[in-house]
Amino acid sequence: MDKSNLSNTVANLPFSQACENNKDAILAVLQKELKDSTHVFEIGSGTGQHSVYFASQLPHLKWQTSDVVANHATINAWHDAYPAPNLYQPLAFDLAHNLLPVNTVVKMPYDAIFTANTLHIISWSLVEKLFELVSEVLPLHGKLIVYGPFNENSRYTSESNRQFDTMLRQGNSGSGIRNKEDVIDLATQHDLTLSATHRMPANNQLLVFRKTAPTP
Repeated sequence: MDKSNLSNTVANLPFSQACENNKDAILAVLQKELKDSTHVFEIGSGTGQHSVYFASQLPHLKWQTSDVVANHATINAWHDAYPAPNLYQPLAFDLAHNLLPVNTVVKMPYDAIFTANTLHIISWSLVEKLFELVSEVLPLHGKLIVYGPFNENSRYTSESNRQFDTMLRQGNSGSGIRNKEDVIDLATQHDLTLSATHRMPANNQLLVFRKTAPTP
């Protein structure tokens, strides 16, 4: 992506300041964690900003976006503004109703799944479904990479996270910052083992899980 033209283009596009703020920190981790991956499925592509940036900076990856249909126009607008040969139009995906969709254009399995700022938005039952579906799709040693805020030992890691959690729960009682230990335990139940924790700006974290063989 040509950063020199970014400000002129984004003025005409739906824009998330959070995506703009965290993209470089996330990219630095993805460059290491996904260096051996080939096909990424992004759950909840949102505005599409992450996808156009990461695809342009990680040309060895095929980057498949997805979201509920209501967000597709926004994602496609960003894709039209910043096309890339390894970036694919969003597939319709709603955790409440769907299995992980299969890309009929790119006939290869997903060996990595990325999701940013989703676990604290969706209900816990959908968090459980997400990990179940991811485990079914990922091959052995495939990676799930999750970005967002997490509590540690059932405590907020910052005052800003406490305030954010209060706002989330006032808007939707099913939302809220998740306890990292609960997420790790849920992942373990689905043969996904935490392999790395990366501290990120603004009191966020990036958790990397690797698919392991089922315990006999």
